[in-house]
Amino acid sequence: MPTTRTPASPPPHDWGVATVDVDAYLDRVGVPAMRPSPEALATLHEAHVRTIPFENVDIQLGHTPSLQLSDITDKLVRRRRGGYCFEHGLLFAACLERLGYQVTRGMARVRPDSPHGSRTHLVLFVDVAGTRFLADPGFGSGLLMPLPLEDGATTEHGGWPYRLRRDGRLWRLEKPDEHGEWVAAHAFDETPQRPIDYVVANHFTATHSHSPFTQRLIVQRLDRGSCRKLFGNRLLVEHATRPSGQPRAVAADELDEVLRWLGIVLDEDELTRLRQVYAGTEPPGA
Repeated sequence: MPTTRTPASPPPHDWGVATVDVDAYLDRVGVPAMRPSPEALATLHEAHVRTIPFENVDIQLGHTPSLQLSDITDKLVRRRRGGYCFEHGLLFAACLERLGYQVTRGMARVRPDSPHGSRTHLVLFVDVAGTRFLADPGFGSGLLMPLPLEDGATTEHGGWPYRLRRDGRLWRLEKPDEHGEWVAAHAFDETPQRPIDYVVANHFTATHSHSPFTQRLIVQRLDRGSCRKLFGNRLLVEHATRPSGQPRAVAADELDEVLRWLGIVLDEDELTRLRQVYAGTEPPGA
């Protein structure tokens, strides 16, 4: 009988890995260069997630985020902005490969139990010391640290519980809902992706009217025990181990202060345009 072959992962050259400024990245996240190990991977993953915000400001300003590593490095590292999953994941993967890790880039379906869940989320598989890990630095309010790609693997790092479950050929990353029931945040297989796969997914996510990222401003800053979230004009601090407060409305003239609190600094032109979109004086992307 014929066997099914898993496509080979494209080599680092195809992703432009040689162009990434690893020293600047490590300075940005505040971690020294370390030899590859599960412990070093966990340290770097947590530092990345806690330092670089998740945000879609560019999309709200009518720009499709560039997936060129030089542009991602300029935005997330030198300009000290944030980004969404494709930017986070491609930057993290390139830096890992430059540091000596073996990385496979994958794709996940968000909210797989919903008929509207799309296969538009970048995930990473990192092989180190004989173990394959799920690394997911660009999910917004997701994993603080990588999780071994093993059925039943669990974590509660920082107070945020997650587990991995095998479902046929798929893996499901699950977290408890408000009733304590495990629900899937996303699901994926281990098929390696090509650069063009992310170009297609990025185009839909950044431009289609059905994408949540075109509909409102989304900013998230994950930390141990808390996650600061700005969805549209509603600001909420979610707590991992105690009840969260009520969301509050954020006015357009508060936007600069709130974004800085979330770790995002915009130039004057970006801030002016975003305030106009935010206040409803022009539609997103106008």
